[in-house]
Amino acid sequence: MTRARLPEMLADARSGVLLFSVTPPKRSTSEERIKEIAEVTLERLGGLDLDGLILYDIDDESDRNPEERPFPFLATLDPVRYYETHLSAWAEPVIIYRCVGKYGEDELCDWMRDADPERVLSVFVGPSSGGKAVRTGLRRAQELRGEIRPELPLGAVAIGERRDEHLRMLAKQERGAGFFISQVVYHVNETKNLISDYYYECRARGVRPRTMIFTLSLCGSLKTLEFLRWLGVDVPRWLQNSLRHSPDPLAESYKHCLDIARDLRDFCEHLGVPYGFNVESVSIRKAEIEATTKLAAEVAALLGR
Repeated sequence: MTRARLPEMLADARSGVLLFSVTPPKRSTSEERIKEIAEVTLERLGGLDLDGLILYDIDDESDRNPEERPFPFLATLDPVRYYETHLSAWAEPVIIYRCVGKYGEDELCDWMRDADPERVLSVFVGPSSGGKAVRTGLRRAQELRGEIRPELPLGAVAIGERRDEHLRMLAKQERGAGFFISQVVYHVNETKNLISDYYYECRARGVRPRTMIFTLSLCGSLKTLEFLRWLGVDVPRWLQNSLRHSPDPLAESYKHCLDIARDLRDFCEHLGVPYGFNVESVSIRKAEIEATTKLAAEVAALLGR
């Protein structure tokens, strides 16, 4: 039996979605090197049983945390340009993140009008802090999509560590969000709390839960652990200890990601919440890239593929 394509799976709020996410190359990268990176990426993706690809849109988030950023911010290529110019050979749909505050209304509208909703979906991301100056606010971007391109499948970010996140999710759902993709999950209990709160609030309102896609990301070094904490990702103290004292943090992280995937799969199936996974590949280290590809294949097996 042929599996439905991603837009249909998400429109029907089905379980079992598997995505793979990457960040476009840095803007300073030469055109020749960008082409090489894209070719290698397509080759890696071709060996995986995926429903879609996520392309992140990176914004400077130094306003969210006064502490020094563990990794310097380096601007990346616009994900729309990267997809259209270098990844057009990718046959499955792509979810393009849009940090809407970076773009004027005309830019967003022009892109939405041109996007093919059978191949392109989007996740709108708001500013990293309430005081950040923006060109287009998140709510306004959602309104524009509803006005000029309601057929463009739209998702939203879910952050398990944020208080009353299930209520924020339902508000976004009312404004057109048809699926949710989580921030990186390391604290599985916080995520299960969110799933439970969301499920029972949907039931109380008589609203159908939408597919929740949980992001898994390997942590192969202590510097990456510092960066996760800087971003506001809640890494349990016991796991921090395990990673700090392990002779192989990457292997330790890999095991934990698989445990999270099994736990969230079982919990969602128990409640009846539609779910999926996004395996994130943002490292430039060869060992982490290879481990991430292997993780995606193992998650596919967990989903019965």
